[in-house]
Amino acid sequence: MERIAIIDSHHHLWDLDSKETHYPWLSSNEEEAFYGSFKSIKKSYLLDDYLNDAKNQNLVKSIHVQAEHDAMNPIEETKWLQNISDNNNLKIPNGIVAFADFSKERVSEDLDQHLVYKNVRGIRQILSFDKDKPQYSHAKKDFLKDEVWLNNFRHIADRDLSFDIQIYPHQFDDACKLAKRYQNVLFILNHTGEPCLQTKEYKNYWMRKMQSLAEHKNFVCKISGLGMFNPSWTIISTEYFILKTIEIFGIDRCMFGSNFPVDKIFNTFDNYWNSYFEIVKNFSKDEHNKIFLKNAEKFYRI
Repeated sequence: MERIAIIDSHHHLWDLDSKETHYPWLSSNEEEAFYGSFKSIKKSYLLDDYLNDAKNQNLVKSIHVQAEHDAMNPIEETKWLQNISDNNNLKIPNGIVAFADFSKERVSEDLDQHLVYKNVRGIRQILSFDKDKPQYSHAKKDFLKDEVWLNNFRHIADRDLSFDIQIYPHQFDDACKLAKRYQNVLFILNHTGEPCLQTKEYKNYWMRKMQSLAEHKNFVCKISGLGMFNPSWTIISTEYFILKTIEIFGIDRCMFGSNFPVDKIFNTFDNYWNSYFEIVKNFSKDEHNKIFLKNAEKFYRI
């Protein structure tokens, strides 16, 4: 049986033994996040580790998304990743989504420094914020309501960079305003819109919010990260979110990612991808080619 060619549109690498890169969240004493313990991934995860996890899949390209490197010097991570890409036959990671903080005045300088490295395609600053459940918040404030942040976002629009946007459904209305304000920016929704609950009421709420985002043609969606919000990950518990996402955004605006090694906490690389294949098994070969390969190539220009 011919294996489906895939681009992993969302993964991370880190070297905790290097003096060139620094990941405070992985080197601190903290071991708990909203999704549970991350003790098992508090160790270096290098290219060989990633390729070993992916060895049974027909992985042809990948996108590395910033892994919360020290925000005071995010260029270190980009430089390190470019060197990895330049020195392996697959050129993985083929695309780099770097970090920049749009609340800082220096953001334009950081963007220009990132762009020195040829694989940089986009930027991510995690914006997930929940004032009622601070344990779920990643951002220190709701930046989508902050005019300094919103105004500084113009710098990404000037540089032909996409923006990986990671937010909760209750933030989608403000994300729609951002997409309307910056219509020349491609927004890539991370982690299937972060669906936190499995109840029928919540699923309907998430669906309505996803529909509102999909109305903006400069929004596409990355199906990934479902293990974080559903640690007991199964085909049955996730197929609703996957199939509904594809229904809402359409085949031409969706792609898949592993979120490894974070989602390795909950399942194996093979189980995720084989489950993806099973859930969309009735799709045509052309549709498979789009959601597993061609869309990621197009969105990230790789």
